[in-house]
Amino acid sequence: MAISISVVLLLAILAIIFVRNCSLKFSHALVCGLLGFFLAGSSMAPTIHDCLVVTAEMVSSLRP
Repeated sequence: MAISISVVLLLAILAIIFVRNCSLKFSHALVCGLLGFFLAGSSMAPTIHDCLVVTAEMVSSLRP
């Protein structure tokens, strides 16, 4: 749960920065957000979630 909230916050901050720098138009950010909501409700959601969990576990196990 904490990882998904962190990812959402990171992506939201990046989207805001891109919109403010005119690198990303508001309409494009809106489409990306809607795509995320539709993917979350699709049958691919568990697969995407599992992939993100495995990636987060792999990154957290790395030692510098």
